[in-house]
Amino acid sequence: MINEKEELKDGQTDDNNRIVGQDSELQEEPDALYEHFNFIVDKGQSMIRIDKFLFNRIEHVSRNKIQQAAKAGNILVNGSVEKQNYKVKPLDIISVLMSQPPKVTDIIPEDIPLDVVYEDEDILIVNKKAGMVVHPAYGNYNGTLVNALAYYLGEQLNKDGNQQNPLLVHRIDKDTSGVMVVAKNEYAQAKLAYQFYYHTIDRRYQALVWGDFDEDEGTITGNVARNLVDRRIMDVFEDTNIGKYAITHWRVLERFGYVTLIECKLETGRTHQIRVHMKHIGHPLFNDAVYGGSRIRKGTVSAKYKQFVKNCFAMLPRQALHAKSLKLKHPVTNKEMFFDSDLPEDLQSVIEKWRNYAQHVALHPDDEEVD
Repeated sequence: MINEKEELKDGQTDDNNRIVGQDSELQEEPDALYEHFNFIVDKGQSMIRIDKFLFNRIEHVSRNKIQQAAKAGNILVNGSVEKQNYKVKPLDIISVLMSQPPKVTDIIPEDIPLDVVYEDEDILIVNKKAGMVVHPAYGNYNGTLVNALAYYLGEQLNKDGNQQNPLLVHRIDKDTSGVMVVAKNEYAQAKLAYQFYYHTIDRRYQALVWGDFDEDEGTITGNVARNLVDRRIMDVFEDTNIGKYAITHWRVLERFGYVTLIECKLETGRTHQIRVHMKHIGHPLFNDAVYGGSRIRKGTVSAKYKQFVKNCFAMLPRQALHAKSLKLKHPVTNKEMFFDSDLPEDLQSVIEKWRNYAQHVALHPDDEEVD
């Protein structure tokens, strides 16, 4: 008997701790953005092509998408990559990594300004602004990056002669800024999804976090899953049976005494990974209201210092996190590509404000009163 996952309704939790139908900011990051199906072939199954077998068993997916996934190496049989013409055999164990998330709603093109860093016939690199949700979902049906991309691509046709559509392979949180890659055809999407799944894409973030560090660099590990009490947020669990394993590498870029500018390199891509990992080690992101960074965590008790921090919060009304760079292999040419982005003005301004503060304290150690 084929072992398929039952369809889930909004609000239910799937095997990967995802809540179906929730706001896109809370959906899983890269390696869970495409469906992962598992099938055990029935003992009486006749030998048919695997693309036909899967087309008959996976709802709402085209045979072409299955074939593109196979070409990209995203279909495994008994642990080995197989192509679309493989003939399934009784008791085969089939794993499918699909790169397209379930369709939430019809995408309505919207004329929203975009910062397109790079574009060719297969991919787009976009520098997303803070405050923009990436994909329409429950509670965010318009004003998203995908709505803007649908308008930007307009009536463009892809190389197969079909209308060009933006195809996601990863996301970043609504209030996080920075670079993202978007596929323009299913083959590119499948190949990029493969890179994300196997963690071969180099992603670097910069974050301003509370506190100072004893070391210059380090690594945070710990399974990430939804908080057992508040399902809207994530938490770190030592129990390896809960959630998904996550690895974040960090290094200090600049110290300001009460806050520190760091670089984070993601080895995995879990929902809110950097934010929840940094909270876990006692260094929540500056002004991260969800994970405890929107209150004063370090510093003096003076009224003037408190006002200084509040001024910083007002300048940066979001978590201090920016997706700084991406290094990946082009899905078609296989050429290594690197994209870097400047820190947005709000984050730059707050960093400069803390830099001036740290310099003032260094010159006047007995006087921490600075605006």
